[in-house]
Amino acid sequence: MTRAFVCGCSGVALTREERGFLRDAMPFGLILFKRNIDAPDQVRDLIDSFRDACGDADAAVLVDQEGGRVQRFGPPHWRAYPPAARFAELGLPLERKERLVRLAAALMGRDLHLLGVSIDCAPVFDVPVEGSHAVIGDRAYGRDPHVVAKLGRAAAFGLRDGGVLPVAKHIPGHGRATVDSHLDLPVCSTPLDILRDTDFLPFAANADLPMAMTAHVVYTALDAQRPATLSKRVIDYIRDDIGFAGLLLSDDLSMQALRGDLRGRAEAAFGAGIDLALHCNGDLAEAAAVAEAAPMLAGASLARASLARQWRREAIDFDPVEAWAEIEAALAIAA
Repeated sequence: MTRAFVCGCSGVALTREERGFLRDAMPFGLILFKRNIDAPDQVRDLIDSFRDACGDADAAVLVDQEGGRVQRFGPPHWRAYPPAARFAELGLPLERKERLVRLAAALMGRDLHLLGVSIDCAPVFDVPVEGSHAVIGDRAYGRDPHVVAKLGRAAAFGLRDGGVLPVAKHIPGHGRATVDSHLDLPVCSTPLDILRDTDFLPFAANADLPMAMTAHVVYTALDAQRPATLSKRVIDYIRDDIGFAGLLLSDDLSMQALRGDLRGRAEAAFGAGIDLALHCNGDLAEAAAVAEAAPMLAGASLARASLARQWRREAIDFDPVEAWAEIEAALAIAA
């Protein structure tokens, strides 16, 4: 049995207090940040100790590894991958871009799989617009929702090729946000018919993917009072209209877009219909508050988690040197 939340930890090794918390709280997973990463063997030891503390050899380990500004694993031990926008901007046919995106994602997935990481919180399916905040920016595969849908899908299947599960983010769309949800609450007042054809389209086109992460964004066309993560109306819309049936993970509950104490935030998110609550900053007292609000993973949420695990497969056999050379050649020609 596991509890329906994901937590962080404070450093490159678990403290005695963290081990005790993990043993008692039984989280679904652990999410890693740069503060937790030094070298490959250290990361493997940290992951092994996390799973040992939980008593679950299959406990999930997550990370945000998108490329560009958002990659927790980087030089000198791992490659520096280009941002999503770099692929979108290549003067190549869409099918060629899809191949390059899938190769890059497969390489990232392979990096993670070799360490024991099982879930990558990528790709980004958001569609930035003129005047929106740069928090998404070049993390997106351009501004054409149809292209974003196709390149994001290529990335998701590339991660699967590398042996990890993808997480589509940030459903139903963070691209129009004019403030950074890490620091404030974005409010989107765009009419629903426009949102359907733009922001929501990449998610609807990829509703069969196994996992997605919610956006801390208010969509006044659906719920003028609550951000998606805490809104039953928006979560119902994600399920019924966008058609996403997979495992739904909240964005980080410690972000300043949300108000109130951590237990209240988690209770509101579960009340809205998310499957898993995410808490990232490694603050043990806050993580304990989220754990207190989190139910055991059961029912429909457990079924979705099981289906997500089945969607993942063993990494395919490919030559990483040849794959990276192909990507570098395409980027060099474009430059």
